[in-house]
Amino acid sequence: MITVEDWALVRRLHLSEGVSQREIARQLGIARDTVARAIASDKPPKYDRPDRPSGMRDLEPRLRQLLAEYPKMPATVVAERLKWTGSISWLRETVARLRPEYAPADPADRLLHCAGDQTQCDLWFPPVKIPLGAGQFGSPPVLVMVAGFSRTICAVMLPSRTTTDLLAGMWHLLLTQLLAVPRRLIWDNEAGIGRGNHFAAGVSAFVGMLATKIVQLKPFDPESKGIVERANQYLETSFLPGRTFSSPEDFNGQLAHWLSSKANHRTVRSLGCKPVDLIEQDRAAMLPLPPVAPVLGFSSRVRLPRDYYVRVAGNDYSVDPTGIGRMVDVSADLAQVIVKLDDKIVACHLRVWSTAQTITDPAHVTQAARLRHAFQHPAAATATESDLHRDLADYDTAFGVDFDTTIPNVSDEEVA
Repeated sequence: MITVEDWALVRRLHLSEGVSQREIARQLGIARDTVARAIASDKPPKYDRPDRPSGMRDLEPRLRQLLAEYPKMPATVVAERLKWTGSISWLRETVARLRPEYAPADPADRLLHCAGDQTQCDLWFPPVKIPLGAGQFGSPPVLVMVAGFSRTICAVMLPSRTTTDLLAGMWHLLLTQLLAVPRRLIWDNEAGIGRGNHFAAGVSAFVGMLATKIVQLKPFDPESKGIVERANQYLETSFLPGRTFSSPEDFNGQLAHWLSSKANHRTVRSLGCKPVDLIEQDRAAMLPLPPVAPVLGFSSRVRLPRDYYVRVAGNDYSVDPTGIGRMVDVSADLAQVIVKLDDKIVACHLRVWSTAQTITDPAHVTQAARLRHAFQHPAAATATESDLHRDLADYDTAFGVDFDTTIPNVSDEEVA
C-alpha cells in the first residue's frame, strides 16, 4: 500500500509538473497500477485493520455492567473481578474509554479574578531540614498568600500551624508585603482556620478587625485555589534548589529577598506581564489596613509558680521571681514571648522554634538568689522588751474613762 507521502508526491509530479505515469513509477520504484490509483484517488490512502475476534470485545458487556454499578472502580480491581488474564494496559485503556459514560463529570469553570477581590492562602512544607536550635531540625510550615489579580506572591515561615500563628502570619504578610487587605481570603479546610461552617477561636475577631471575609473551600476542590498551588510548586522548584539555611530567620530573610527581587518580577504567562506591574491596581481595589492592629498571638493568664517559669508552645521561659504567687499575663507572637505583671513587663524573650527547651534570663536567676537569701535569713528584731509594754492608762485616756475613787478635800461650809 502506498504511503500518504508517496501519494502526495505522485499527484504533484503528474498533475503539477506533467511527469508521465511510467516515469513516476520508474523514479519511485512502484508499480504503474499503484501510480494510476494514486492519481485517480481524491483522498489520502488509509490503512484499515481487519476486524478480528477480540477477548476484550467479548468482555465489554460485563465490563459495562460492572462500571454501571461501581463507576470509580480501579482497573486493577476490574481485572480481578472479571478474571482478566490478558494485557493490563489494554484493560486500562478500555476502562478509561468507557468510564466517562458512567462516572459523573466534575467540570472546573474558568475563574475571573477581579482586582482586589481575593487572595489565596495555603501552607507549604518545604522538603528541607532547617536547624531550629538546640540540635533540632525540622520543616516548619510556610504560609503562602497569592493575590488573584496580580499574582503577587507573599510568604513567610511560621513556627507552627496553630490558629494563633496562622493569624499572626497573615497579618505580618498583609502589613509588610501586600500592604492592603483583600476583600476575600481563600482557604482550604485547614484546621487552624476552621472546619465546615465553624471558624477556630479568634478567626472571626481577626476578619472583623480587617473588615474582610474568609472563604473555606469544599473538600476535593483544589482547582478553586490553583493559583497558590502553582505558587507552592514554583517555590519548591525555583527557590529551594542550591540553597542552604542556618535558621528559620535565615530562611525568611532569603525568601523575602527572592520574592521582592525575582519571583514578583517574573513575567506570568497567563497575564502577559509581571506581578509588579499590576500590584498597585490590585492594592487600589483592596481595603486599607486597619488603623488599629488586631490583637494576635498566644495569650494566657496564669499564677507564677515557685520555679518562676511559664510554658509557651512546649518551651519554658523564665520570669522575674518577684511575681511568684501572683497572676501574670503571658503573650507570644511570631518573634517574642512577653510576660506582664500589672501592666509591667517582667519577662521578654525571643521565641524559640525548637521544643522542650528551658530559656532563662540570668537577671531572673540573680533576683531569685537574692530573694531566696532574704527568705532563709530573716532580719533580727530590733525592738527591746520594754518597747512591747504599753501603760494601761493610755487606754483609759483613749476611751475617756476615769477610775479614781479618792474623795477630794472640802470645807465644812461646802459640806453644809
